[in-house]
Amino acid sequence: MNQIHPSAIIDSKAQLGTGIEIGPFCYVGPEVIIGDNVHLVSHVTISGRTEIGANCKFYPFSSIGHYPQDLKYNGEPSQLFIGVNNTIREYVTIQPGTEGGGMVTKVGDNNLFMASAHVAHDCRVGNNVIMANCATLGGHVTLEDYAFVGGLAAVHQFVRVGAHSIIGGLSAVVQDVIPYGHVKGERAHLAGLNLVGLKRRGFSTATIQELRSAYDDLFDVATPSLSERIEVVAKKYTQNEDVMQLIGFIKQESRRSLCLPESMAG
Repeated sequence: MNQIHPSAIIDSKAQLGTGIEIGPFCYVGPEVIIGDNVHLVSHVTISGRTEIGANCKFYPFSSIGHYPQDLKYNGEPSQLFIGVNNTIREYVTIQPGTEGGGMVTKVGDNNLFMASAHVAHDCRVGNNVIMANCATLGGHVTLEDYAFVGGLAAVHQFVRVGAHSIIGGLSAVVQDVIPYGHVKGERAHLAGLNLVGLKRRGFSTATIQELRSAYDDLFDVATPSLSERIEVVAKKYTQNEDVMQLIGFIKQESRRSLCLPESMAG
């Protein structure tokens, strides 16, 4: 049975699961689909062609599925998909896709979006991601599993942020962040691996040591060509799935260059 406060406005065409709680002064639009056991605390607005999975919780003044902040958007029927078990705190904004980005913004499962975080149009957010207070993703950003974006950090359009990486607070990220990487700075640079995150997630000491060795090999300035270093590392660690994931990320085509250590930048 659903519990809906009398002050909430739920369009009759909206599709609601079971066990839903909708608090005071919420709005749910006609094309919204909400899964089971979702909780809208109060003053939450969900609009557009938005589909939300089960067990998500939305805190006051979050704004979900409204028109993207893209001047090229012309009312096309784009969509927003949000997975299961997500926590969306106060004033978070998550917006649908655009024609120029495939028409879809997609958010995975088990993510935490702290107060005032922003996910722009056409982003792809994985699973178990944390975006701290006021963290911002520009359009078309990819945020892979277990990535952490620090408070007041901003990620430029089309940037890819690899799995298990961490972006320090107040950083401006304009280049791709490698999996397991740690970037920081006003114009973010690569500052090593996310060792704390790797330990917290149960990576073995041996795996972390191999990742550190691979990192050192990849960013060893004694070998001038990055492409040469990539091939050396790929051959040396061919049996290590985590290192090969790192290599695969670097080899993918991208609209942005790779975020490098400060000693190699520029």
